[in-house]
Amino acid sequence: MAPSGSRSIKRGCQRVLYWIPVLFIALIVAWSYYAYVLQLCIVVYLLAYHVIFIMFVWAYWQTIFTRPMNPLKEFHLSHSDKELLEREDRGESQQEILRRIAKDLPIYTRTNSGAIRFCDRCQLLKPDRCHHCSVCDKCILKMDHHCPWVNNCVGFSNYKFFMLFLAYSLLYCLFITATDLQYFIKFWLNGLPDTQAKFHILFLFFSSSMFSVSLASLFIYHCWLVCKNRSTLEAVRAPVFRHGTDKNGFSLGFSKNFRQVFGDEVKYWPVPVFSR
Repeated sequence: MAPSGSRSIKRGCQRVLYWIPVLFIALIVAWSYYAYVLQLCIVVYLLAYHVIFIMFVWAYWQTIFTRPMNPLKEFHLSHSDKELLEREDRGESQQEILRRIAKDLPIYTRTNSGAIRFCDRCQLLKPDRCHHCSVCDKCILKMDHHCPWVNNCVGFSNYKFFMLFLAYSLLYCLFITATDLQYFIKFWLNGLPDTQAKFHILFLFFSSSMFSVSLASLFIYHCWLVCKNRSTLEAVRAPVFRHGTDKNGFSLGFSKNFRQVFGDEVKYWPVPVFSR
């Protein structure tokens, strides 16, 4: 019982630590709201600011709290198949069993050696584009990556939300940078009153412009992935099909690739709701 108890405590501590990056982002956003709305307080910009702020927070919330989708029960081994697989010692015999099960499932990708993709931890045949996340300890459909900044796996169920989170957070930072620029210049020309707002104006400009650069590069990269219908994992290692490796194996053309993520109804594209 002791080893099991220590593992549970370790796992609990890890789950708490995983929320630290999310808490950091939340504190930065909360401070930026205070600095912009209460300290800078540019009335003419506040309406546009709040629209962007709400969409940004909404997309971020959806990315964090939308549970990743797991493979359907059809991909899990039955009790009898598990026993049969455990009795076989040779890898080829196990593959024969897995091939028999997979022939009735829509599975087209393979391992690098040409074998059926099987997860020992979850005891299931991996659907195409599905990968096991070591942090979540489960298989995730169309897994892109595990993002520490949202403490969640980015995959089939929340990839649209993640893209909108990047888009609105970039827009949020660019908007603050652009509207704060004139006051930042006044700061260096000693044209601002000597109040605590001077510090907020200075740090607000630096932090928003710094985040703009990193978010822009990440957003552009994921836009490229959407256009190619690839995940981050597939960009690093091309998927293997029955006929061999094909980095464009899932691409359906730009329009269909985009609609696979954002859905067919244009009115829902900019809104953080599931629409695919």
